[in-house]
Amino acid sequence: MLKKFALSPTVIEFLGFFPITSMAALWFQQIFIQHLGELPGINYLNLCASLPTIISVIVSKNLLVIVTIRIISAALFNLIL
Repeated sequence: MLKKFALSPTVIEFLGFFPITSMAALWFQQIFIQHLGELPGINYLNLCASLPTIISVIVSKNLLVIVTIRIISAALFNLIL
């Protein structure tokens, strides 16, 4: 839909940050556990499973590889822990 409109470079740059911020928000939501009246706890299972995913992001930058590594690492850490 946006291909029909001419967007300013500022808007295009702003929209370029959207995938990064949305993925960070999803990641933080899975890592931290909310406890009312206390500091957030850490979900160590998701934290450990996200480490191979972060490495795959740095190495491949391919969404299919990243999602596959995340699913496999989450399954393996669920079996191990």
